[in-house]
Amino acid sequence: MEIIIVIFKSVIIGGLMEFAAALGAARMFHSPTVQALGAFRTLGEMNACEGDAASHFSFGLGFFFNAWASAVGAGAYTQDVTHRILPNWAAAALLSRNKNISETVHNPKRMAIVGAAIVTFLNATSSAIPSSLQVTAVDVLVPAATLLISTVMPIVFWLAALDAGKRTGFWGTLFGGLAQLIMGNAVPGVVLGILVGKGVDELGWSRLTKILFVTVIILFVLSAFFRGFDLNLIEQFKLGVPSWLQNFHNLFTVKQ
Repeated sequence: MEIIIVIFKSVIIGGLMEFAAALGAARMFHSPTVQALGAFRTLGEMNACEGDAASHFSFGLGFFFNAWASAVGAGAYTQDVTHRILPNWAAAALLSRNKNISETVHNPKRMAIVGAAIVTFLNATSSAIPSSLQVTAVDVLVPAATLLISTVMPIVFWLAALDAGKRTGFWGTLFGGLAQLIMGNAVPGVVLGILVGKGVDELGWSRLTKILFVTVIILFVLSAFFRGFDLNLIEQFKLGVPSWLQNFHNLFTVKQ
């Protein structure tokens, strides 16, 4: 009886989650004419899949196992469920039948479809598995998901950048390497490299692409600074950190 109640509630909650997340992601394609709940990170990642159903599915799958392990072991969802899994799997389901993205991925009404099934699966499995097995499930699923996210996904996006042309491959490799060093994951850098490379291919070094390039550089500089990458780099070379640089970092460090 308990599992039936869980499934019933999951269908309702999952439907509402999908309606908000996927609908919001779809409406972002219509900005600034229409504003909606969403994250531009989701928009960028969906654009990187270029309307390919298999790419959307595999991208969501890369985060599904980690979300599943979290639901089973901790009883809570990660943000990947709403930001990455639901929108991309909704897009994959629609694109498998209709390749026209304006009628599918960009259509808010049609994007709100798969949340009930995903949430029901996550909740049903987490409630059905005995607590003694939950620890084992986490020990198996988390390392597998980590390997997929940190190793497999960067390679897939990097190969996509190389396949898009020499210029796109160059910027994808450069920014991907920087992102791996600074952020610990190459995917954001490769995606930004693809945007810069394809932008230059189509528009040349116009005012728009120059602004995009400078914005990306500023993003990396700020990310490196707030992660303390410069301090760690200096220490790796066995050099002393200048006091002015350490004091400048301390200005932005919250004291506990």
